[in-house]
Amino acid sequence: MQTLYLKNLELYKSGKVREVYYLDKNLLIVASDRISAFDVVMNELIPEKGKILNQISIFWFEKLSNIIKNHLISTNIDDIPNIDENEKEYLKNRFMIVKKTKVFPIECVVRNYLAGSAWKEYQLKRSICGNMLPDGLVEFSRLPEPIFTPATKEDTLHDENITFDEVIKIIGKDNAEYLKNKSFEITKFATEYLMDRGIILADTKFEFGLDLETNEIILIDEVLTPDSSRFWLKENYKEGQSQYNFDKQILRDYLLSLNWNKQAPAPKLPLSIITATLEKYKEAFFRITGKEFNSN
Repeated sequence: MQTLYLKNLELYKSGKVREVYYLDKNLLIVASDRISAFDVVMNELIPEKGKILNQISIFWFEKLSNIIKNHLISTNIDDIPNIDENEKEYLKNRFMIVKKTKVFPIECVVRNYLAGSAWKEYQLKRSICGNMLPDGLVEFSRLPEPIFTPATKEDTLHDENITFDEVIKIIGKDNAEYLKNKSFEITKFATEYLMDRGIILADTKFEFGLDLETNEIILIDEVLTPDSSRFWLKENYKEGQSQYNFDKQILRDYLLSLNWNKQAPAPKLPLSIITATLEKYKEAFFRITGKEFNSN
């Protein structure tokens, strides 16, 4: 289904893959079926991707509620005023009504394994965001212990890795320590939960905000989805070789095989890549929740 913009609600912001609307003192987050790679939004949609990721986040918000409160208020479509039947059909399973918060400008990344930008930085420095690591690790190695590798989007379009000391300068020591500790706590729980379901949680990122009513720090945005985490199949894991994953790596690999400069406009995606990407998301949904994905 094509992205539908709600005509009677004020748009707060439109991101690469989601729209956020004002809803009285709260916000309405709507997950589209758009997909991006290398910070470029593709022209084609991944059908029902938004519903899958939205439902995974809702699952985790409920599962993690004993560890930290979150911004989720409602998933009841009757709580959204001034929408017509066509908009209701579009919104089904792809929205959350959430608290408006003062967002901390930090992406809280926890890594269990050496992959992505962390692998590149390790090769250059033997450290990641100030975390010193031993020699001899290879790509996809399990780290001696989980590490906190924060990033900020405050000044640049791309995520920029920073040290924990820089986080303290941005948000203060108490807030920095709290975000770091909660990120580790959530990751530990999720790592154990997913391992029992045959999934390795290689790394993941969280966002937090200050509840404007209670002044508490709460978990916001999306959580532990294939777009915010690296999930690998446990039974196939071997360090130093490519992993069976549950994210959009299949899309990235296809784009890397082309003579494309990673800038808009995006190249056309063949149906085979669209279908294969969707199947990865559906498999992640099933392994995480234990249920087959049902768009209705």
